[in-house]
Amino acid sequence: MQKQKKCNACNKLLSGRSDKKFCDSYCKSSYHYQKSIENTPNFYTRVDKQLKTNRRILKNFNRAGKATVRSDILIKKGFNPKFFTHYWKNKNQDVYLFVYEYGFLKKSEHGVEKYILVKWQEYMEKK
Repeated sequence: MQKQKKCNACNKLLSGRSDKKFCDSYCKSSYHYQKSIENTPNFYTRVDKQLKTNRRILKNFNRAGKATVRSDILIKKGFNPKFFTHYWKNKNQDVYLFVYEYGFLKKSEHGVEKYILVKWQEYMEKK
């Protein structure tokens, strides 16, 4: 006699197909969601999360389209300048790094590290 299987999520006894693992779609979804939370984030997830964090921080500090903020303030909020999506070089050869539509350029004034924040403009498109 074959041992009756239990649902992988809620441990209820299963009925129906012999290869069934879950009692319903809710349990299946719940089980896989819990597994994804338990697993350490993969590279893509970590990078995507940091890009989203960077974008949120830049957007918050750059409401007018251009701003200057001390680098330590952004870093304390969770900003990581190593994560960006693309870059743009202006006519002075300054390289702005962008996180989607929000850009930043690191500058030092009187020994204080700052970021100049800008928002992507149409003229920045390469023709």
